[in-house]
Amino acid sequence: MTDGLFPDPDAAAQPPADQGRADRPLAVRMRPQSLDEIVGQSHLLGDRSPLRRLIEGSGASSVMLYGPPGTGKTTMASLISNATGGRFEALSALSAGVKEVRAVIDLARRRQAQGQQTVLFIDEVHRFSKTQQDALLDAVENRIVLLVAATTENPSFSVVAPLLSRSLVLQLRSLTDEDIATVVQRAVDDPRGLGGRVTLSPEAMDHLVAVAGGDARRALTALEATADGVLTDADPDQVPEIEVADVEAAIDRAAVRYDRDGDQHYDVISAFIKSIRGSDVDAALHYLARMITAGEDPRFIARRLMIHASEDIGMADPTALQTAVAAAQVVQLVGMPEARLALTQATIHLATAPKSPGVVAAISEAMADVAAGRIGDVPSHLRDGHYAGSEKLGNAIGYRYPHEDPGGVVAQQYPPDPLVGRDYYEPTDHGFERELAPRVGRLRNIIRGQGRGERNR
Repeated sequence: MTDGLFPDPDAAAQPPADQGRADRPLAVRMRPQSLDEIVGQSHLLGDRSPLRRLIEGSGASSVMLYGPPGTGKTTMASLISNATGGRFEALSALSAGVKEVRAVIDLARRRQAQGQQTVLFIDEVHRFSKTQQDALLDAVENRIVLLVAATTENPSFSVVAPLLSRSLVLQLRSLTDEDIATVVQRAVDDPRGLGGRVTLSPEAMDHLVAVAGGDARRALTALEATADGVLTDADPDQVPEIEVADVEAAIDRAAVRYDRDGDQHYDVISAFIKSIRGSDVDAALHYLARMITAGEDPRFIARRLMIHASEDIGMADPTALQTAVAAAQVVQLVGMPEARLALTQATIHLATAPKSPGVVAAISEAMADVAAGRIGDVPSHLRDGHYAGSEKLGNAIGYRYPHEDPGGVVAQQYPPDPLVGRDYYEPTDHGFERELAPRVGRLRNIIRGQGRGERNR
């Protein structure tokens, strides 16, 4: 690698001698050099876990590390490289082609003949074409290389099945706010980092954590930029304290009044949903931007959009739910920051869509009747008639198969006796429901075999 993240492949396996050099980026200088320094990912680092064995040098499985940026994928690859005592090669899927892959494998074969193991790290492996991934199969299966691949996308969708089956797939999770705070404070105190030359106010720490959005690299980059600015203007005999204004000035991002665990969290999401419900697309986009800027979990935003699509839009625009679900899938498969575009698209769709509370009202009334004991027996002609003796019980006798009718709808009792004529779903005249309302009325007329008459409300 050219950024100093890994040891020289021709040197003995040990931490890079220049990792702590002051001219290296803070995120590089603070890269963990042992298991004890890794923050987060406890679900993958338990005793006797495959990843722990690899990092401790006792494992032999190729591994695919899948997770958001800044969660430790490159760090773990570096530790595995150091632990194996083998030779290390690194390729980036952004620049390497099939030729480079085969050259590394040929080199690994020659080393294997001399009793040496080669660790091959591939960053952004999801960007490799199928041909490039296929070129790795034989080398991975025969352990010519110990593959350590990193990807920010779900490998089930972006990596060929044969390579997946030959690798241990491990999913890394976004770092928590507490994890990010630990990483930042360590960088402030550690001699490899800022060595105590600055301090952080609690508000500045909270802002750095919010800006990071679960990405340790982003937090350290912001901290380094802020510290450089503060130390340039500071009295050399004083230890300056970094404030929120210093962070803002360094990263050119306004402070956002938003506490992910406090009142602001609930106030902003409430205003977001109410703005969509009120069809104010601009206000909805403002609150979405506040949440994204403050590092709100995008999965939380996506969940609320999916709920809102049925709760306040429903059948007035049936495609709203499809858009919201698609946005949630983009969040899962692509991640931030790119997924903000899908969240924005869904927000615009939902805010500008016609609204209807019909879905909520329909299920609420139906459940209220059930809770009140208005249940009744299933009509005999609708009961299961596939088991022996069911006909003697009268099950399924007299059932009319709708597809045998030219119109596909027949007069037939479907609800239990106490609920005959009970109307739950009431379409509005908004959007698609304007077309749906007459159809629902015609269907009820045919099914009930009578004029609509007085609604049983």
